[in-house]
Amino acid sequence: MKFGKEFAAQMVQEWQEAYMDYSKLKSILKDILRFKQQNKGPSPMAATTKGSLKRRVSLYRAFSGLTSGYRSGSPRNNNEDEVILVSAVQEEGREGDYQTMFLMSSEEGGEYELLFFRRLDDEFNKVVKFYKMKVEEVMVEADELSKQMNALIALRIKVDNPVVGGTDVVNLAANGFSSNPSSVVHPTNGGRQGWTRMEVIQEVEMSSEGISEEEEEEKKEGSRGEANNIQGFRPASLDVLDHVKINVEPETPISTLKGVISSSKSDLSFSRQELRKAEGKITQALVEFYRKLRLLKSYCFLNQLAFSKIMKKYDKITSRNASKAYLKMVDESYLGSSDEVTKLMQRVEDTYVKHFANGNHRKGMKTLRPQAKKERHRITFLNGFFFGCSIALIVAIIVNIHARDLLRSRGVDQYMFNIFPLYSLFGYIVLHMLMYSGNIFFWKRYRVNFSFIFGFKQGTELGYRKVLLLSSGLSLIVLAGVISHLDMDIDPRTNSFRTLTELIPLALLIGVLSIVFCPFNIIYRSSRFFLIRCAFHSVCAPLYKITLPDFFLADQLTSQVQAFRSLQFYICYYGWGNFRDRTNKCGESDVYKVFYIVVAIIPYWIRFVQCLRRLFEEKDVAHGLNGLKYFSTIAAVAIRTIHQLQTQRTTTWLVLAATTSSIATIFNTYWDIVIDWGLLRRDSRNPWLRDKLVLQHKGVYFVAMVLNCLLRLAWMQQVLGIQSVPFLHNTALIAVVACLEIIRRGIWNFFRLENEHLNNVGKYRAFKSVPLPFYYDYNEDKSI
Repeated sequence: MKFGKEFAAQMVQEWQEAYMDYSKLKSILKDILRFKQQNKGPSPMAATTKGSLKRRVSLYRAFSGLTSGYRSGSPRNNNEDEVILVSAVQEEGREGDYQTMFLMSSEEGGEYELLFFRRLDDEFNKVVKFYKMKVEEVMVEADELSKQMNALIALRIKVDNPVVGGTDVVNLAANGFSSNPSSVVHPTNGGRQGWTRMEVIQEVEMSSEGISEEEEEEKKEGSRGEANNIQGFRPASLDVLDHVKINVEPETPISTLKGVISSSKSDLSFSRQELRKAEGKITQALVEFYRKLRLLKSYCFLNQLAFSKIMKKYDKITSRNASKAYLKMVDESYLGSSDEVTKLMQRVEDTYVKHFANGNHRKGMKTLRPQAKKERHRITFLNGFFFGCSIALIVAIIVNIHARDLLRSRGVDQYMFNIFPLYSLFGYIVLHMLMYSGNIFFWKRYRVNFSFIFGFKQGTELGYRKVLLLSSGLSLIVLAGVISHLDMDIDPRTNSFRTLTELIPLALLIGVLSIVFCPFNIIYRSSRFFLIRCAFHSVCAPLYKITLPDFFLADQLTSQVQAFRSLQFYICYYGWGNFRDRTNKCGESDVYKVFYIVVAIIPYWIRFVQCLRRLFEEKDVAHGLNGLKYFSTIAAVAIRTIHQLQTQRTTTWLVLAATTSSIATIFNTYWDIVIDWGLLRRDSRNPWLRDKLVLQHKGVYFVAMVLNCLLRLAWMQQVLGIQSVPFLHNTALIAVVACLEIIRRGIWNFFRLENEHLNNVGKYRAFKSVPLPFYYDYNEDKSI
């Protein structure tokens, strides 16, 4: 792989504008090369005396030796080969931008090389400034985490109350003196027997100051004596607890209600539950902070490597020796000489291993540096196998239907009204999973950082192959149930269908739900639990803080209205219908009709309530307008469904349905394209699109906008009363319209996350904010 592609692949995508523009500099070098090739004469050649063989004249120059260039004592005249002079411009007593003076600008083609060095300086200064800014940010964050650790250790002492040589550590901390015990033990708590030894390890603080040689020596001496006894133990001061309050995050409905009534900060109660929550939050903060340091170190290394590569290319093209002087400047600059990030990484590792991994270095590093799961060949094999079997079953079903002429059978209507809606539920799920797997594929291809946007735990996100595996496996099982359930005619002997066959859809549904809620670590448990948690937060929307995964999932549910209605039909058919005779009276029940409307409204109501919660928290009018959009959709769906369920349809309801549906469609389409996708910007660099685009072909965006508008008009099938089309049953037509909405949602997903990713890129937002547990209540301090 060429370095340019590798460089782009290893970038932190949200920081891509802060990296060196390698492709631009490379294009300037190509212009230099093209100019030299056009203006270069033929190389001087020399012919040998014994034949017509020609060699370059340079082969006959005097040999300068192998070691002359490396002898330290040998005099060297560098002035002849000197091409550039690099210097730092001082600005108000601090180091300013770096400037390169090109000494060969008078030569032919020198203006190209002069342009190259000007652009190179601009890129280098941009990288240095960004890196310095980020290092300053992490140093400030390190100080904040240090304060949090001080409060956590003091809280641990207060809650655990360990014993040192028969004296409580709480008393030692309060009296402010040191002891010289031979052992440190922990008292029994809650009636538990036994004593545990509390190890005392040299504390490694996360501060901006370096560690001196004396401190390193003391550290080594302390570790030698630790095996025999603990000397000079000095507990952390408990005075910090007098100035600390705990941040109460509204994580549950009860805590949310309490937060509305009272303050979000409360005094410490010194309970174990409080300690456990504080440890969990600081653990999460340290892991995220360490990830930030790793990416920052990668940013530094990749840019240094890029400058090295581009300078070597310059030397190769121009036959000059400018890379040595320039790379020396790079090494001496803040980018090459700063070691704050490396030191911080070491201190975070030591702190995490000591305080949260019980001294187990391997366990601690496994959490701080989770390994990415490798793609297995068996997943690809199973994908092909399941899809092949599914296609074979589809062909078998089609052949079976035509061979037995089932479409003209007397029981076809009975089958379509009673059995088809049961299996269509799984069809909606499989289609949505296929669209999601396609989304993942294109997000990865165009480097949209979807795992960060969704907040997936590193190493647990599902790739498109795994999602395809789940969808193909489910489709195989469902199609096997369909082909075994194609009996259209009732058994004349019993005047009923076989009970076992009729229960196949219900067994499939119970099986799918059992797998989703299975507590065992099988079939991607972390992803299943993440889905369940987001679904629960969506259902309890007003009582939970709304995050992007929550409202993104709720948006998916708005495209699965027909799936919810299929679930409602499951309950009615198997609960109150006579499934042995394939008959039901669900459509005649007024209660069923009411729930038919309510079930369709629920997904939109969830999004409406989520918008109200975000409006209450963020005070952003846009969330109020978004909520108004969903409220208009609720009105349109309700009126449209009432019009559909009427026995004798009136013109009044028809006009109301058409009017509300038109308003909701215009509102939703505008919001999709302009707000969610960020398109139709008249003054952008890409006319009627936006300034930044992920896809190179601009026509794709216009096609997506047209498709979104057309697929939004699927409601017209209900309003215009189109119940059937040639060769398509009414229930099949409803399923097709529902599938079109799922396809529209899949298209919407890609461009919605693309816009979110570009917003993160514009704000250099590559890390999620982690709420810290403690709040320092000093008058002169700010909230941490």
